[in-house]
Amino acid sequence: MDPAPDGGAAPTRREFGRQVAGAVAAAAASPDPAAPAADDPPFGKEFPNLDSLATGEWWTKAPKKAANAPPPMDVPRDQVVAFALYTVDRGVLKLTAQLYPLRPGEDREARLEFRRGGKWVEALKAPVQYPGWSAHFRVEKWDARETVPYRVRHGEKAAFEGSVRRDPADKDVVVVASMSCNSSRTTGGRPEIVKNLLAQDPDLLFFAGDQTYRHTEHTAGWIEFGLQFRDVIRDRPTVTIPDDHDVGHGNLWGESGRRCLRPDGADGGYFYPAGYVNLVQRQQTWHLPDPPDPKPVEQGITVYFTRLRVGGVDFAVLEDRKFKSGPDGKIPKMGPRPDHINDPKYDPRTVDVKGLELLGDRQHRFLEEWSADWSGAAMKAVLSQTAFCGAVHIHGKPDNRLLADLDCNGWPQAGRLRALELIRRVRAVHLCGDQHLAVVVKHGLREHGDGPYAFTSPALVNTIYGRWWHPADGKPGPNPVPGSPLPWTGDFADGLGNKIRVLAYANPADVNDEKKRADGYGLVRFDKKARRVTFECWPRFSDPAKGDGGQFPGWPVAVAADDNDGRKPVAWLPELVVTGADHPVVQVTDEASGEVLYCARAPGARYQPAVFAPGKYTVRVGRDRPDGRTLTGLEAGPRADVGTREIKL
Repeated sequence: MDPAPDGGAAPTRREFGRQVAGAVAAAAASPDPAAPAADDPPFGKEFPNLDSLATGEWWTKAPKKAANAPPPMDVPRDQVVAFALYTVDRGVLKLTAQLYPLRPGEDREARLEFRRGGKWVEALKAPVQYPGWSAHFRVEKWDARETVPYRVRHGEKAAFEGSVRRDPADKDVVVVASMSCNSSRTTGGRPEIVKNLLAQDPDLLFFAGDQTYRHTEHTAGWIEFGLQFRDVIRDRPTVTIPDDHDVGHGNLWGESGRRCLRPDGADGGYFYPAGYVNLVQRQQTWHLPDPPDPKPVEQGITVYFTRLRVGGVDFAVLEDRKFKSGPDGKIPKMGPRPDHINDPKYDPRTVDVKGLELLGDRQHRFLEEWSADWSGAAMKAVLSQTAFCGAVHIHGKPDNRLLADLDCNGWPQAGRLRALELIRRVRAVHLCGDQHLAVVVKHGLREHGDGPYAFTSPALVNTIYGRWWHPADGKPGPNPVPGSPLPWTGDFADGLGNKIRVLAYANPADVNDEKKRADGYGLVRFDKKARRVTFECWPRFSDPAKGDGGQFPGWPVAVAADDNDGRKPVAWLPELVVTGADHPVVQVTDEASGEVLYCARAPGARYQPAVFAPGKYTVRVGRDRPDGRTLTGLEAGPRADVGTREIKL
């Protein structure tokens, strides 16, 4: 993406490069910028201006007078609790309260109260962290069957109120709002989006990244985001995960937390000290369920990949950027930048170099374990920052066509393939943002359509970097969507050679007209009873009260959950007749290769597993994990000829 503002006017790419070059040089000169001396600025002497509007003598530092200046940090003292956000999973409530900066002498403690029996009862106290001014509360043995009002208090008068919602386990349809890319060039509220969301009443909010583009002023930018969305955040679980701009990058390849040495970041790593990165992640992700593998990466940068169950839908939350390899020095330069390819003679196979990382081994192990654990889950989905393909042709401005952009999860291709295999294993959909272009695709791993569906939501406010889907020949691909109002659906290869089936897209009509920029948000409806997922895409200035006609052309898109595994069965295993579980978990493993083909909750107590090649297979069956009964040496054959097996759990 293009760089974004730090609080004043948006810098040009050249200006941004100079700013970052200075930061990189300072980082290289510092033995450990993450550990400043006690009398230094909070992120070290090399970085005196990081988070400057909320550190040091912050009350003397008014933001620059500019059209896109962040909100003032000095507020009446009865308003210092800006907002709060929370999740509940497996009986644990985690809630983060974000405060405005506090003055010397003010309490560095916040209090969490719940309203029970008509009275407010104090439950916990928590220190207000500095830098960052966030307070964090953890409540064990939370009863998710009831809605409980809460409030966070500071001092005598400041308070922020909301409700911890009951888990919607009894709902047939669980609704997720999917959002990202909240341009800081457009200040003020987001009243049209918040109004719509309150009316549509999603069960879960997912912000996929770039909640702020303030870069070096995250606390001010994060408070700005919270003010914009707090009226919908305050009373429903919310997932916020930081992307590149949140941590001060135009693009980010995390390289497992190493320091970045190039001003454009293409060598991989982080520009700014670990302390600043951890501040961003603490503010945005502490309230998520605990990570199953919490070991920090290099420089002590924390991790947050985890899972969250809401209403019987199990969401894996990934970190796309943290472990990913940077392109510089690893692949030939074939465009104006190391991450942009424009050489018409290039072969996509030349950039899929052995040893490159995408999600990395730790997240692969997490997904493997997650795939086998269906406790509390009828369906599964994956949440992350960006798309596992490059479903974009034109970048930034209408005449800038690129063959390939490495700032997506379509590269490296081997890492993409492994990630999609693990997502397909559980028949999950993938939700993400980042691309500034709303797209629904069906991924292809080895052939078109054999992988899972994915929905990239539009930018909430699309004034940073427009993108378009527009094949150079102006023609649809094979297998276009019947009756679609969109001209370019069907089967394509992206610029990295990845197979994708494009089902819908929302190009900007005019990036200079705020009503035609194609910004907005997504809604995803998980119908557990019908085993269907419906993707909706709503323009920023739409009116949902008018019905589906208010959505972008081409939406809604409804898909069968089981079609997230698009492989064509060629044989079957014996039909399973299970007693002791109405919807058992069934795992099928190819005995020749050892590959787990899938692990899914069966639609009923009678279930006949399909396979995709002749051979012998192992089937494991259980209530919530495939750990109850194991059948080995099952020979695949025609559906009517392989018989049945009775299993008692």
